[in-house]
Amino acid sequence: MEPLRIRMFWLLAASLFAFTALIIRTGYIQLSIGSELTEKAEELWGRSIPAQPERGLIKDRNGTVLAGNKSAPTVYVIPAQIEDAKTAARKLAAILGEKELVIYERMTKRSSIERLSSKGRHISTETARNITELQLKGVWVGEDSVRDYVLNERLAHVIGFTGADNQGLAGIEAYYDEKLSGSSGSVQMFTDAKGENMPGMADDYIPPEDGMDLQLTIDAKIQAVIERELDFAEKTYKPEGAMAIAMDPNSGAILAMSSRPSYNPSAFGDYDPDVYNRNLPVWSTFEPGSTFKIITLAAALEEKEADLDRDHFHDPGYVKVNGSRLRCWKREGHGHQSFLEVVENSCNPGFVELGSRLGEKKLFHYIRKFGFGQKTGIDLYGEGTGILFSEQAAGPVEAATTAFGQGVAVTPIQQVSAVSAAVNGGILYRPYVAMNWTDPKTGKVTVQNKAKKVRRVISEETSKEVRRALESVVAKGTGRNAFVDGYRIGGKTGTAQKAKDGRYLENNHIVSFIGVAPSNEPKVVIYTAIDNPKGTVQFGGTVAAPIVGKMMADVLPLLGVEPQKDQIEKEKTWSDPDIIEVPKLVGLSKQQLKEQLINVNIEVEGTGDSVVSQSPSAGVKVERGSKVRVLLK
Repeated sequence: MEPLRIRMFWLLAASLFAFTALIIRTGYIQLSIGSELTEKAEELWGRSIPAQPERGLIKDRNGTVLAGNKSAPTVYVIPAQIEDAKTAARKLAAILGEKELVIYERMTKRSSIERLSSKGRHISTETARNITELQLKGVWVGEDSVRDYVLNERLAHVIGFTGADNQGLAGIEAYYDEKLSGSSGSVQMFTDAKGENMPGMADDYIPPEDGMDLQLTIDAKIQAVIERELDFAEKTYKPEGAMAIAMDPNSGAILAMSSRPSYNPSAFGDYDPDVYNRNLPVWSTFEPGSTFKIITLAAALEEKEADLDRDHFHDPGYVKVNGSRLRCWKREGHGHQSFLEVVENSCNPGFVELGSRLGEKKLFHYIRKFGFGQKTGIDLYGEGTGILFSEQAAGPVEAATTAFGQGVAVTPIQQVSAVSAAVNGGILYRPYVAMNWTDPKTGKVTVQNKAKKVRRVISEETSKEVRRALESVVAKGTGRNAFVDGYRIGGKTGTAQKAKDGRYLENNHIVSFIGVAPSNEPKVVIYTAIDNPKGTVQFGGTVAAPIVGKMMADVLPLLGVEPQKDQIEKEKTWSDPDIIEVPKLVGLSKQQLKEQLINVNIEVEGTGDSVVSQSPSAGVKVERGSKVRVLLK
C-alpha cells in the first residue's frame, strides 16, 4: 500500500502544480496580454471599409469656392461574404458597365476585402443607389469624393489638381496637400472565415477627419478680368504662350495669376504634361527687356547718380562700350533729352549711361537686392531662379546690356515683386497665395498668413520718383496704350528677343508690359507677357500695354479705387482718338438742347419740354461723335 500512496501523492502534487500553472498562465493572458491578443484576433476577423474625408475647400479672398467636392462613392467587396459570385458579378457589371470577368476575379480573390478598380471607383450617387438596392451580400459602397473645380480652366495652374486617390499632384493642391487632405475613417466589421458576423461583436465606425479649408489671396472677380483679356490675346495674336500676374504691392498678396495654354484640372490626363506642369508666371525664365529698366532707374536715383529733370543725355541711336556698339530701338536715336524723357522713350543708350554711372558692382548689388537671381519663395512648386552674370564674369559690355534688360533672364514673379518694391515705398515683400486656414466644423480661422517683408531696397523718396517716371511713360511715352482716363497708371513696356542655341531668333519676341496704379498710392501691379504674337508689330507698347490698360480699367473699380482728375494729361499722337468732355445737358429745355454746339451725337427720348437725365453723365470723357442719350420729361 505504501508505494501506492506515494504514487498518489506525486500525482496529486503534479496535478496541483499543473492547475496552479494554468491559473497563473490564464491570469497572465487575461491581465497582461489579453488586449494585445484581442487586437490581433480582431485584425484576423476584422473587415474595414474606408470612409474617405472631405478634402478642404479652396476659396478666394471673398469666400467664393474655387475648389469643392462632389460625392463619388467607391464599391468594395468582401470575397468571404459573396454567396453567388457569378450572379453578383453579372448584376454589378450591368450597372457599372464593366466586364463581368473583371468583377468576378475580384470577388473570388483570396483576400479580406477588395476595392473595385476602374469603373467601380468614384461612381455617381445614382449608380451607388442602384448598387445598394441590389442588396448583394458582400458588396459594400464606401464614402468617397472627387474634386469639383468650379472655374475649370481658369486659375488651373495655381489651384492644380488631385490624383485618383484624391492626393494633391500639382499647384496649391500639392503644395498644401497635408493640410487639405485630412485623415481617413472606416466602418469596421467582424466576421468569421465564412464571412458571417461574429456573435457579440458590434460593427465600429471611425469617422474621417475632414481637411482644413484654405482661403487664397486670389480675388475671383479680378481673376475673371485677367482671364478675359488673355482669352482676347490668344484669339487675336495666336501666341505660343501668355501669362499675367496681379499683385498687391503693399503685401505681396497675389490677386490673380494666369497662364496660357491652360487645362481643365478635372481632366488633366487629357493634356500634355508640359501644359499642366508649367505655371509660366513662376516657372518661365526669359530676358525681360525694357521692363527691367525700372530696376536700373531705381538704383541710379537711390545713389543720386541722376536727376530726372535737371540731368540730360544725348542719344545718337547707339552707344559704344568697350569696342561694342549697342543700339537703341530707335535707329536714328532720340537726340537731346532729360532723363525723364530717357525713361519715357525707353532709350537704351540712356540706360547704359545710368548703368555706367552706377558701376558694375553697384548695379549688380541692387539687382540682387531687388530679389533677382534667387527664388522669391512664393508658395507654389516649380519656381525658377533666373540667370544673372556673376560679378566676376560681368565686364563693361555685360553690365551695359543688363542695364536695359538684355543678357539676363528672370521670372515674371521676380519682376512683379521687384517692381512692387520700387513703387510701394521701397520694401521687397515675399509673394504668397495662401491667406488663411479655417476649421471646416467651426469656420474659425486657425492660421493667418501675413505679409512678409524681405528687406528695404530703396528709400520712400526714390520710390516716389520712380512712380512719377512710370506715370509719365504711360501719359507721354512708350506706354501710351495703357492710358486709362481718370486713373493714374504708371508702367513700362518690354520687348525681348528670344534666343535659341545661343542665337537670337528673327521676328520672335516676348512682348510685355508692367503697370502700377494708382501712381500716387499703388494698390495693384499687373504684369502681362505675350510670347511671339502673330499678325502684329511685336512691341510691348503695341500688344501688351493696351491689354494691361483694359485690365486696369476694370480691376481698379473692383479694388474700390475712385477716378482721379489730377492725372498727367496724355500726349496725343496721330492715331489717338479725339477725346472731349460731355457737357451738362440736364435742365436744358428742348429748344436750348437744339441750340447746343457740341461734338456728340444726341439721341432724344421722351416727349417732354426739359431734360431730366443724360447718359453718359456730365464730365465723362468720350470720343468725339459718341452717342449721348437724354430723356425729356
